[in-house]
Amino acid sequence: MKSNTINELYEIYAPIKEGLSRVEDNFKALVEDKKESFPELYDMLVHVLAGGKAVRPALTFLAGSCFDYNLDRLLPMATASELLHISTLVHDDAIDKADTRRNRQTVNKLWGIEKAVLFGDFLFARAGEFAAATDNITVVRLFSGTLQIISSGELKQSFGAFSLDQSFDKYLERIGGKTASLMSMATESGAILSQASEKEVRALEKYGYNLGLAFQIVDDILDFTGDEKKMGKPVGSDLVQGTVTLPSLLLLKYHPDDNPLAEIFKSKDKQKSVKRAVAMVLDSTIIDECYRIAEDYKNKACRELDRLPDNIGRKCLLKLADYVIERNR
Repeated sequence: MKSNTINELYEIYAPIKEGLSRVEDNFKALVEDKKESFPELYDMLVHVLAGGKAVRPALTFLAGSCFDYNLDRLLPMATASELLHISTLVHDDAIDKADTRRNRQTVNKLWGIEKAVLFGDFLFARAGEFAAATDNITVVRLFSGTLQIISSGELKQSFGAFSLDQSFDKYLERIGGKTASLMSMATESGAILSQASEKEVRALEKYGYNLGLAFQIVDDILDFTGDEKKMGKPVGSDLVQGTVTLPSLLLLKYHPDDNPLAEIFKSKDKQKSVKRAVAMVLDSTIIDECYRIAEDYKNKACRELDRLPDNIGRKCLLKLADYVIERNR
C-alpha cells in the first residue's frame, strides 16, 4: 500500500468525523445492550463490530454533506448500511467455510456455521431497524430492495460456483448485486435524506454503483496480488471457492486451452493449480487490464458528480474514488 493512502482516507473523512464516531457509538450501544441479557451474543457482537474503514457510512454522510446535511437524520441509515455490510460478510464466510477474515478467525470458525447464519440474520434485522428509524418510506423501500438484490447476487454466485461458463456481463451482474448495490444504497439514501433533487439523487445512485464496481474489481485484483498477512486470507482464495473473478475470467479468455481453472474446479487438491493460476495472471498484462477497467468505472462514477454542487462533500467523494483504486496498489 502507498504510505499516504491511510492518511488520505483520514483527510477524506475529516468533514464527517463526528458522524462516523456516532456510528461507532451506535455499535457500542448495540453491544452493551446484550452484555447482561445475552452474553453469548455479546461476545459475537464484540468480535465483528471492531474497526474497519467504514466506507459505506462514509458514503452516506458524504452524499448528505453535498446538500442539507443533518447528522441526526443521516445517522440511522449510515449505521444501517454498515450493519448490512457486516451481516453479508458473516454469511459469506459461513457459506465459504472461511476460517479467517482480516487476520481474525471468522464467526463460523469460532461458533459454527449454524450460529453464524443465525447471527447474520440478527444483524440483518438490526440493520432494518436502523433503516426504519429514518421514518422515510422511500429509504426503507430502498433498504429492502437492496437486501433482495444482495441475496439474489449471492444466490447467483452460489449457483455459478465452479463453472467455466462465465462472461464479463455475468461477472458485472454478480458484483453489482454483491457490492455495488450496497454502495449505491449508501449514497442514494444520503441524498434522499438531505433533500437533494431527483436529478441529484440519481447522480449519487449511479456514482455509488459505479464506485462499487470499481471497488470490487480492485478487491478481486488483490486476491491475486495482495499480501496474505495484510489481507488476512490466502492469495487465490476466490479460486478455491470456485468464484470466477475478473482476473481469472481474463485468464480463461487468453488461455482457453491451457487453463488451470478447470484443474482447480475438478481437483480435490487445489493448491498446486491455484499457485499456477496466480503465477500465470501475475506473469501477464491481466492485472494492468483489470486496473484499467476499474479506473473506467471510477471515472464513470466521478462524472456523475458533475451534476452536484461544488462543495466539500463533492470534493471528498472525488478523493474517495481515487482512494478506492489506489488502496494496496
